[in-house]
Amino acid sequence: MIPKVPVPRDHLVYVLALGTGLRLAEIVGLNVGDAYTPDGRPKNRIRLRPEIAENGRAGDVFLPDALLVKFRRFWRHKTTRREGLRSEDPLFCSQSRVRISPRRVQFAFRTWQVKIGFDRLYPFHCLRDMAVTAVYP
Repeated sequence: MIPKVPVPRDHLVYVLALGTGLRLAEIVGLNVGDAYTPDGRPKNRIRLRPEIAENGRAGDVFLPDALLVKFRRFWRHKTTRREGLRSEDPLFCSQSRVRISPRRVQFAFRTWQVKIGFDRLYPFHCLRDMAVTAVYP
């Protein structure tokens, strides 16, 4: 049986965590303008604002090329769903089109693991750990 791919929003959240090592609070705190230029092109560098970064430390995160393709696809998804595309709008929205909560992301990650049949369930933070571990080899 082929595992079901998560919805585009959840998929991008998971690969963003794996590809960059961003924390859950940093991911859900991102705005459209943090990841996209005003004309809708994905940036290859995301600037973390102090208000969403750990300990208020602003920083830069560089996106792998494979993620840029997913960000282009996600822009089309947001357009189709008629979600806000202004610079200050949340990047990841709930069904109500407001900023998604960290708890909702954790729940979706757990549900997806159950759905595809993981024999052990992992917390979302493990994605960050895996991203950092991949840097060492």
